Amino acid sequence: MAMTAQRTPRKPGGPSQGTPPPVDLSNRPRIRIPNNWAPRPYQEDAWRYMENGGKRAVIVAHRRWGKDDLALHWTATQAVTRPATYWHMLPEASQARKAVWDAINPHTGMRRIDEAFPPAIREVTRENEMFIRFKSGASWQVIGSDNYNSVVGSPPLGIVFSEYSISDPAAWGYLRPILRENGGWAMFIYTPRGRNHGATMYEGAKDDPEWFCQKSTAEETGVFTREQLDQELREYQRDYGREDGEAKFRQEYLCDFNVAIMGAYWGRQMTEAEDEGRICEVIHDPQYAVDTYWDLGSRDATAVWFVQRAGPSGMHVIDYYAMNGGTLEEFAAMLDEKRRTLKYNYGRHIWPHDGGHKTLASGGRPLSSMFYDLGVKVEVQPRIDKLVSIQRVRQVLPRCWFDRGRCALGIEALRSYQKKYDDKNKVYSPHPMHNWASHGADAFQTFANTHQGPAGGFSQRRDRYTVLGRPKTSSWAA
Repeated sequence: MAMTAQRTPRKPGGPSQGTPPPVDLSNRPRIRIPNNWAPRPYQEDAWRYMENGGKRAVIVAHRRWGKDDLALHWTATQAVTRPATYWHMLPEASQARKAVWDAINPHTGMRRIDEAFPPAIREVTRENEMFIRFKSGASWQVIGSDNYNSVVGSPPLGIVFSEYSISDPAAWGYLRPILRENGGWAMFIYTPRGRNHGATMYEGAKDDPEWFCQKSTAEETGVFTREQLDQELREYQRDYGREDGEAKFRQEYLCDFNVAIMGAYWGRQMTEAEDEGRICEVIHDPQYAVDTYWDLGSRDATAVWFVQRAGPSGMHVIDYYAMNGGTLEEFAAMLDEKRRTLKYNYGRHIWPHDGGHKTLASGGRPLSSMFYDLGVKVEVQPRIDKLVSIQRVRQVLPRCWFDRGRCALGIEALRSYQKKYDDKNKVYSPHPMHNWASHGADAFQTFANTHQGPAGGFSQRRDRYTVLGRPKTSSWAA
């Protein structure tokens, strides 16, 4: 079975010394890659850029533009010509199966992955892992940005970040050096979600001559008629209300980055912080203690905010740290490293209520007790109602100054934390959506719950509690 990739023709060259004579493939059926597919006119610029050796492509496009189709068929051309590891990354592993692996092309009735990667070019297909190994030796897998650092295997040569604007931005920071070292490529495909990391990615790519950048609205591509777009707007307004419906339409079809994230809890407060210049460079002041506020994760991320008092009423948020998985030893070492390199003199370390839980993994001891054995004394908050905590963040945000650099990922989490929308009943749920932003947002709620009043809750002097001693061995799993 012969396979050919549709590529820009190259000048023929003679065989090198010792090259065996070509195999006669004339009687074998041939599969052309891309398989029964060609880029649409508005996709051709992106395809041509990648085909000519491009390494970084940002495509901001409306719904039904064909973003995943373009990415899947491009990956297929790479998989049959260059054996390597390739990933298609969705925001969460739990949604990857529905969005890509099991997705059906309504025009053909076939799974999209079967169209892009026909069974004849595969050697192994593992449905439970959403993994394909090709006869070329390459492999492709669908994964989530919520577990990007836990995938076992060789490092990827090509990555598609699908729905990047709602993915964990830390994933790109973690994976970028890998692609830089091995000469790999990355493709970012998404619709806007407010002025978050997706907007930052687009604006940076637009001004970088090494990157491809494209924004396609539904008014430009011709995928929908004017009548169809008007009907979509009416239906969005019927589902979400007039104002939110128009915002949803502008986001999904007009690729408008200036629309606020729908259902964001603190969108207005974070916009005010930006407009008032409170997201800026914030200098660590060694005369004040650095207090830390945590959200604890075992299978997902643990997040930590580092905050100082700034005068009688201000709060300087000077640093943010998040890590997927991790052990108690690693977090104690992180605190110690910041103490040594950044000269942080710690005050209070505040954990949420679950830090006091006893677990089988911890031998029936509270995690806080185990962290004390590693040299860090923590205080554990009582359980506080989630909606109360969310309201307390609204009250404390106007007094906060954020360091734009060190807190960048945490700031994105605060902007992106939102209500869950109930599609069945067409209402917002009282519960927050759980995604990558939840961890930074929950850790900030630990901070807000500690601070009621002008400056309540801060350490009165440095080193009230600090890293106490040399880390021992323990387990973080809860």
